[in-house]
Amino acid sequence: MSAHRRALVGAATTGAVLAAGAAAATTVAAAFARAVVTPARHKPDDVDVLQVGPHRVVLGVSADTVVPGRYGVWTDGGRSHLRVGDVLEVTGERVTRELLGVDTGTARPGSGRWNQYFFAGTPRSALGLAHEDVLVPSEVGDLPAWLVPAAEPADTWAVLVHGRGATREEALRALPPLHALGLTCLVPAYRNDADGPSSPARRYGLGDTEWHDVEAACRYALERGARRLVLVGWSMGGAIVLQLVARSPVAGHVAAVVLDGPVLDWHDVLDHQARRHRLPVRLGRYGLGLLGHPLGRRLVGLDGPVDLRRMDWVSRARELHLPVLLLHSDADDYVPSGPSARLAEARPDLVTFVRSGTARHTKEWNVDPAGWEDAVRRFLRTHLDGAPAPGPGSGPEPSGV
Repeated sequence: MSAHRRALVGAATTGAVLAAGAAAATTVAAAFARAVVTPARHKPDDVDVLQVGPHRVVLGVSADTVVPGRYGVWTDGGRSHLRVGDVLEVTGERVTRELLGVDTGTARPGSGRWNQYFFAGTPRSALGLAHEDVLVPSEVGDLPAWLVPAAEPADTWAVLVHGRGATREEALRALPPLHALGLTCLVPAYRNDADGPSSPARRYGLGDTEWHDVEAACRYALERGARRLVLVGWSMGGAIVLQLVARSPVAGHVAAVVLDGPVLDWHDVLDHQARRHRLPVRLGRYGLGLLGHPLGRRLVGLDGPVDLRRMDWVSRARELHLPVLLLHSDADDYVPSGPSARLAEARPDLVTFVRSGTARHTKEWNVDPAGWEDAVRRFLRTHLDGAPAPGPGSGPEPSGV
């Protein structure tokens, strides 16, 4: 074979290898991005219930079961629910915790699933708070919602927004302190929830689409007598809430925002997740780029491109125009607290940052219920007491960016 021909064959081989490598990288990146936006319909058991006594329960040791605080455990395929409290003893692979109660079913050994919400059921069954099951009309269909009326007629409503892959039960922990403040509470599902309507692609928009559903819930509240709104969001619920504040005309009625373990910068969160799953960060970033690309988003299966840049509230800190309470733990294993700290540093005029160091993701209440509730009470009293309810059309216009 001539030298010229060998060079051509070598170049062709190199090109084929590079093309194959690029295709493989795209496949891996698309799979990572697809996992981020795909709702998990099935959640496997993740805890072993080894013994159950009158006041104690023995569990297998895991990253969750040894953390202080109050939690729940679903057993028997979700038919039984236990509430557990303080860690009493850790011995080898066994942890003994206080058994606070059995809500449903029978407490017995077996496999179970950890419940970070602590409570399970509805506002009425879990908390004894009267509620109505209502439907909120939206562009994707009717959204199931819990409506918990205040003890006395109220023109301030709280709209509570759960996180990615969570359920409305995530909001149960916040209802007692909000209800005690005299707020009517609305807890809606949003698109692609297990009990909500699906979007055509059945994929999350990471806040870029779901805010329309929370806007529908806010309009529902305003049509029924609310003049002032408090928005409460956990994890991706925080990203959803901030998109509503930035892009919806109803933002003029929002008086304050409470965020627990919020996603303030998806790039930061997903870089962290790439490292956790031993994926090169650059490859993870490639996958995130696919979300916003007109063609790449089709590989991921999205209805439309998702622009993560508009959900970076550290970069957009100067655009913040409402008081925000951030509750975030430095031990958050899913959404790092760094962006919360940076936003608080950039906007000390508007942001109250309650930082903790023990709780895992969105479990700040579980570790310190009294502290969490006191922080929320003090913040809302500061920003609601004596402040006039906004009139129609009041407040800043959404930025549209």
